[in-house]
Amino acid sequence: MKSVTEKINTLRIATATSTLVAKPETIVRMKENDLPKKDVLIVARVAAVNAVKKTPDLIPYCHPLPVDSVKVEFEVKRDSVIATVTVEAIWKTGVEIEALAGAQMATLTIYDMLKPVDKEMEITTTKLLSKKGGKTSFNEKLPAGFKAAVIVSSDGTASGKREDKSGKIIKERLESFGIEPAYEILPDEKELIQAKIKELCDEGVLLILTTGGTGLGPRDVTVEATQEMIDREIPGIVEAARSYGQQRTPYAMLSRGLAGQRGNTIIINLPGSSNGVRESLNAIFPAILHSYKMMKGLGH
Repeated sequence: MKSVTEKINTLRIATATSTLVAKPETIVRMKENDLPKKDVLIVARVAAVNAVKKTPDLIPYCHPLPVDSVKVEFEVKRDSVIATVTVEAIWKTGVEIEALAGAQMATLTIYDMLKPVDKEMEITTTKLLSKKGGKTSFNEKLPAGFKAAVIVSSDGTASGKREDKSGKIIKERLESFGIEPAYEILPDEKELIQAKIKELCDEGVLLILTTGGTGLGPRDVTVEATQEMIDREIPGIVEAARSYGQQRTPYAMLSRGLAGQRGNTIIINLPGSSNGVRESLNAIFPAILHSYKMMKGLGH
């Protein structure tokens, strides 16, 4: 199975449909409940729900997931029955296969219950109507001329004793969104960090991501430096990052990083460890880019 460990939980919704074609007289008998097997649509609805819940048992590479809602609807026409199934879940993977399985099981059950009176039925179409959720539903268009910067705060890296990994991870992630960031390595000196933040803000940089200096070490001052530079804090950003990290390591709770706004610039403190940085980026991108739309007064 494909790993979904790095994905975030979002609301996933998918709707699928399946159509069964039968003789008009068969449809009439079904509507009148004049059949050897009674209550066709009631049984088909139960079968659809059961199929949604059992999809991981039927499709080998489907991940088990907590299904929150299954809605089954039937449209009965002169010579057909259309089953529509909508599935909702808050999870890391989509629910389109579950919706398709439910819709197809509904029509297959109807087929089974009508076959004593109609040997010419056909299940003609099973298709996905819509799906949403996951990071692809939260892609944002970057403002024109968008500029970003990465600040690595580390005495060891600044002196050449340690190779930077975390800053490069941030840089690569930004580049994957088409952003070419400035890249700076500084020692753990509060005044130097603040001077660089001010310089970048004055140059029109809209996103500054720092790495390092968020822990409990005696030289960890990035948070204090940032706190004095921002106009207002945006606590939800680092709350999301810490929550994501806490599900993977209990040490995530020890990060003191904060996020805030200085003018039109968003400043975010990320951990110094490469794993901490990677996990934090998974948690906040690409949703963080939505903040620039909000700052323009365009809301959600």
